[in-house]
Amino acid sequence: MTQPVKLSIIYYSSTGTIAEIAHFLAAEAEAAGAEVRLRRAAELAPDAAIDSNPAWRENVDADQHTPEATPDDAVWADAVLFGTPTRFGNVASQLKQFLDSLGGQWQQGLLADKVYSGFVSSSTEHGGQESTLLALYNTIHHFGGILVAPGYTDGAKFVDGNPYGTGHVAGQGELKVGDVTKDAARVQVRRAVSVAAALKNA
Repeated sequence: MTQPVKLSIIYYSSTGTIAEIAHFLAAEAEAAGAEVRLRRAAELAPDAAIDSNPAWRENVDADQHTPEATPDDAVWADAVLFGTPTRFGNVASQLKQFLDSLGGQWQQGLLADKVYSGFVSSSTEHGGQESTLLALYNTIHHFGGILVAPGYTDGAKFVDGNPYGTGHVAGQGELKVGDVTKDAARVQVRRAVSVAAALKNA
């Protein structure tokens, strides 16, 4: 009897775009039969910075019900999807801090041989999405993880044009998550769950 895939979706979101994608991914994964943990990285910014942007404060307040990620969420999972906004073409410090906290689990080999993939957002079309995903994936290589990017494995990926993961251009928040991003996310999460299931039940 096959066992369901255990999937952790661990993300950082400031103004809500990545949180919205993460929640969509969780619903799609559950529809594909996975057991899902949805977790957010702890906020590191001071209240003064958060309060300077109403959308940031609104998202912090709205997403408080989502549990903070712990190392056990990565250990427990057969597959992990990491989400982050771009920060100068790199991973946001809040998610990076979580990744950096996994040294003990890495040393014990508890992060190896799992499926990993990533999703991002940026303000502009060429705002560092690819470099952010590639930077994130450096960590996966160190884990000994199995990187499962969506590639161009589905027609939807030729529309969004990102073989590295799911990416959304949000502008200053006015460009909402729509069908192109959702279709790309659906391809990504179903591919990750499918590969993880094949590994788990081999």
